[in-house]
Amino acid sequence: MNPLVSLGIAILELSTPGTVQVRHDLAYGPGDKGRFDVYAPKTLPAHAPVAVFLYGGSWQSGAKSLYRFVGVALASRGVVTIIPDYRVYPEVRYPAFLQDNAKAVAFARRHAADWGADPGRLFLIGHSAGAYNAVMLATDPRWLKAEGLDSRRDIAGVYGLAGPYDFLPLRDPVLKTIFGPDDQLGDTQPINHVDGSAPPMRLVAGDRDTTVDPGNSLRMTAAVKAKGGVASAQIYPGLGHVGLLTTLAGLFRGNAPVLEDVAGFVNGGPRDPAQVQAATPGVLAPPSRPLSAGTPA
Repeated sequence: MNPLVSLGIAILELSTPGTVQVRHDLAYGPGDKGRFDVYAPKTLPAHAPVAVFLYGGSWQSGAKSLYRFVGVALASRGVVTIIPDYRVYPEVRYPAFLQDNAKAVAFARRHAADWGADPGRLFLIGHSAGAYNAVMLATDPRWLKAEGLDSRRDIAGVYGLAGPYDFLPLRDPVLKTIFGPDDQLGDTQPINHVDGSAPPMRLVAGDRDTTVDPGNSLRMTAAVKAKGGVASAQIYPGLGHVGLLTTLAGLFRGNAPVLEDVAGFVNGGPRDPAQVQAATPGVLAPPSRPLSAGTPA
């Protein structure tokens, strides 16, 4: 997300609500990018869920400090929220950012109880490139397995906002560098790892998104359901790529009930992912215009 947008939101929401407590710059790994912030309700519900929020930035930019409004919003709905930094291009290329994310998720699960949360209710939430990362961790078992986790057992659900899950062919030269040779690109696409065993997914987008084609959410949802998995999609009218995420901020919540949708998905999630039932709303019809691959951000 554009840093200026995040900065503007941060200025508008300077004070942390008295119901939310924040701990900054805790370490899950080495270096400056191996740090995270924790946002927690001061009054924790029993078996409070814990969510790891992964921000976007075309795998080239981003900082946890720009997403304070996300942490505050989710914590205000009873969700202990972890926002990690992670390495991006040009420092690293695929799959290093997924490996960093997997380490952060594993750390969150191991320490959830320290923050008053239930490690059995661990969710992944992401926006844009961060939504790709979250869904990739859930569908391709390699990355969490390397950290001793199994997405089918250890992740209760995944919520993706404006994510790219099926975005070949690549047209941007930088993305071509990030994701590697053409003959290996198929392996980088979450949709190609769908086998029906991933945790439940809720994938949302805005119909005015010109950065990431909303069809990514529809196609990914359809693929999961075709394999017998649990997924649902929502296309919000009148929202663009950034506008979808900024509805989590207090000033913009009237634009769409995205925060309540996220909170409902997370707070309604069962403690045991194996007990999930497909009870979420179904896929909406896609826009009438042709859907292109789009460029993730």
